[in-house]
Amino acid sequence: MGEKSGGAMSFFGQVIQWFQDPAHWQGDAGIPHRTFEHLLMSGASVLTAALIALPIGIAVGHYGRGGILAINVSNVGRAIPSFAVLVLAAKLFGFVSGPKVLGFGAVPAFVALVALAIPPMVTNSYIGMREVDADVREAARGMGMRERAVLLRVELPIAMPFIMAGIRTSAVNVVATATLAAVVAWGGLGRFILDGFGLQDYPMLFAGAVMVAVLSLLVEFSLAGVQRLSTPAGLRPSKSSQKEGPSEIALDPAAVAA
Repeated sequence: MGEKSGGAMSFFGQVIQWFQDPAHWQGDAGIPHRTFEHLLMSGASVLTAALIALPIGIAVGHYGRGGILAINVSNVGRAIPSFAVLVLAAKLFGFVSGPKVLGFGAVPAFVALVALAIPPMVTNSYIGMREVDADVREAARGMGMRERAVLLRVELPIAMPFIMAGIRTSAVNVVATATLAAVVAWGGLGRFILDGFGLQDYPMLFAGAVMVAVLSLLVEFSLAGVQRLSTPAGLRPSKSSQKEGPSEIALDPAAVAA
């Protein structure tokens, strides 16, 4: 036990020393630049996925048609592993270089991450729109609101907790999975993991994994705050009911789609 404990302490000491090395905080291969690359790719992927998925989910939920098809297609998208999409995209694009700001291998990684981010947004936005009480819609129409006003002023505010839950889920998944971009010769924090494994530099590998985990947690907590702020005050869950929040309800689409 003593030897194992001493070995663990020695390893963690090496990890701390790795973080303390000034060379790891400078240049294109440094922690700040790799973190920027990771956030850039993740942010671009989530934004693109939102522009594709949210209009589909909101429109299908608003009109109440094609919901089962949208949910089934979304579930198929969840079933396909991100690594498989990455490899297929890499083969399709022939490892084509993306824009210089994203670096070599950006296109396959971007395609895979967008595909990963779309399903939760489609599912949650659809469910959120269908969860709006039909009586509320009819009351709004009875007050003289046109269809666009009903959508923007009634349905969307009520559906916002579900919509934000989908964005939050997608963003955390993308940040955690963007490490795979290193497999197609792109940057981001995944480079520390891949290079550490290839060089058998396990402190580097462990440090990269820690940074990805911390970044994912920061994104999770930040978007949880945004989700709460974007939810109308009257719809915010009380402390006693927070364990049954919209992010958990929205993860079970089968019953609503049926």
